[in-house]
Amino acid sequence: MSDNQNSRIYGILVTVLLLLSAGLGFFFWQKSKNFLLENQKIEVERQQLETTKIDIENELDSLSTAYSTLRTENENLQGRITSTAALIAQKEAQISQIRATSAKDIQALREQVASLEKTKIEYETIVTALRTENEDLKKENSRLTGENAQLKGANTELSGQVQDLAKQLEEQIRKTQSAVFKATSFRVELERRNDKLTTRARKAREIFVSFDLADVPQVYQGQQKLYLAITDDKGTPVISQSPVKTTVFAPSGPVEIVAQQVKEVVLENTQRQSFNYKFDERLKAGNYVAAIYCDKGLLGVSSFRLN
Repeated sequence: MSDNQNSRIYGILVTVLLLLSAGLGFFFWQKSKNFLLENQKIEVERQQLETTKIDIENELDSLSTAYSTLRTENENLQGRITSTAALIAQKEAQISQIRATSAKDIQALREQVASLEKTKIEYETIVTALRTENEDLKKENSRLTGENAQLKGANTELSGQVQDLAKQLEEQIRKTQSAVFKATSFRVELERRNDKLTTRARKAREIFVSFDLADVPQVYQGQQKLYLAITDDKGTPVISQSPVKTTVFAPSGPVEIVAQQVKEVVLENTQRQSFNYKFDERLKAGNYVAAIYCDKGLLGVSSFRLN
């Protein structure tokens, strides 16, 4: 083979190699460009998701504050928030878990944002419902306060309806004087000398009142005074040699009471309490109301009848 032919073949090979090199270079350059563009796109989305996540968390903080305010107002209005409180506690736990968990990739961040958005909608629904309930309770309490004032002026006309009046007095006391926390399993029993229960006035010697206090707010835990106040169906305290006159400060305002017995207790989150009171004089036949107060208002009340 001549030198010219060798040079020609060599030139062709070099040209082919250069073309292949250029083609591969262009391919990898294009691929690198697309990769960079995709990374930039993902980074932009990540920043947007991070911003959205922070915004939702701030909105949830505001909703949490609004719920706490509405819950306190609801309790003061004698509403029932047990079911929503448990649901909110569950949502708060979910939010805390998301906040404490760092998103490992973009998909995890998407899922976190989606979960927070769902929680926010549920939170807003609960807050709206609670706000509506509070407005209804305010209207109802306003109506009951007016009725309470009318009942006080109508005691004489209702003297012949003693049993109904005792129930009405019990209900009005409960609705206008209740404390933020309440007694449950409230029981009133009358006893005679041989410790047998009775409903007969001539045999009634003592009264036994028992109740449970559950979920006592921490701010009200600790040293407290509990008062036992017994009245007839007209609100007149039963006779006692050592009555205790005091003022309790219910959410609806100060209330003057006359108690027959006072106990110093240390309130905890949950406990059972009781009063055992011996009458100074036997009770006459009729209808009576037994109420338990603390300094923050009424804990429990129940009417009872002696034949």
